[in-house]
Amino acid sequence: MGAFFEAFSVDVWKLGFQIVNFLILLYLLNRFLFKPVLARLDERGAKISQGLEDAEAAARDRELARAEREAALSEARKEAAEMIARSTKIAEDSRNEILGAARTEAEKVTQRAREEITAEKEKAMGELRTHVAELALSAASALVRKDMDGSTQRRLVEEFLAEATPGALDARAKN
Repeated sequence: MGAFFEAFSVDVWKLGFQIVNFLILLYLLNRFLFKPVLARLDERGAKISQGLEDAEAAARDRELARAEREAALSEARKEAAEMIARSTKIAEDSRNEILGAARTEAEKVTQRAREEITAEKEKAMGELRTHVAELALSAASALVRKDMDGSTQRRLVEEFLAEATPGALDARAKN
């Protein structure tokens, strides 16, 4: 081996000193450069891993929030549909109630009108009887050519009215 060193003109002492210097430099670089750099790289890797985990958690939270929002929206739509159904039923009930009240009022008005018509008819029939009785008395008076006293006239009118019932008057009017 000595021939090898002499062939290449290598000084063993210098080579030993360079090896010691290299080992000292390697130790110093490892202690002050590589360990802090590797520690920072590990720390940065941990931060990146934490960031990825946080991003995944945020994505899960977003998905959960979206699902909750959709559920709330679905619930709100359901409640709105129920409110519309209740409002429609209330409106239908109110409509039916108002129509019932209107029918009842219309029936009352119709009944009052019938009663008024009947009363007017009776009044007209009474006036017609009175008028017919006066005409009959006038005709009888003209035929007899004498004036009758009040009691005789009354008796004749009552007899005429008894004979001239409403049905008989209507039958005569038709003939």
